[in-house]
Amino acid sequence: MTNTKVHIALADDHRMFLHALRALLEKEPGIDVVGVAGTGEELLAIAADQPVDIACVDIGMPAMNGIETTRRLLALRPHIKVIGVSAFSDRQFVLDLLNAGARGFVTKAEAGEELLRAIHTVQLGKTYLCPDVAATVTNALLDNVPRDTATPRITARERQVLQLIAEGHTSARIAERLHLAASTVEVHRRNIMRKLDLHSVAELTKYAIRNGITTISG
Repeated sequence: MTNTKVHIALADDHRMFLHALRALLEKEPGIDVVGVAGTGEELLAIAADQPVDIACVDIGMPAMNGIETTRRLLALRPHIKVIGVSAFSDRQFVLDLLNAGARGFVTKAEAGEELLRAIHTVQLGKTYLCPDVAATVTNALLDNVPRDTATPRITARERQVLQLIAEGHTSARIAERLHLAASTVEVHRRNIMRKLDLHSVAELTKYAIRNGITTISG
């Protein structure tokens, strides 16, 4: 981190939101937006070529969601500080993203002053959660109901498979994308259905949309 401008990369598959966010940040002194990406893969390419200090990452991007993107980004460039940006403040999303290494989380409804506050906070090496998300995390910590019985728990890999199923990919295509055997993808599919008590692709898709695992509904 330098004492001049902080270099920021943005990743979101919603172009209008992405450009509005870029316009907002570029008005701020001390901030240099070095790249915008519509997918996780594009963000990784930017990080490989540009001096990125902070990455603002949408959670619900297609193919490679924000959680997986954060893991890969930090494996590539461990110094980058990630701020999750999402339309959802579901506690499992927040906890999964923080476990992936993110340093901040802001809901899209609060993107603006809250995002600027998050940028300045993580720049100092601290963690920042916007008020809505802070309340969600606090409730999760204070909740006396064991999480496993309150919310179905799927693994990070199962979340990836669920996202790709909801986006219309076949098991063969999912296996290719995730470098898995097709039989392994089928095992993940069955486990997801069992854990979530869902019984069709349509139900899986509805669940993924409702919980922000995919944004294919637009």
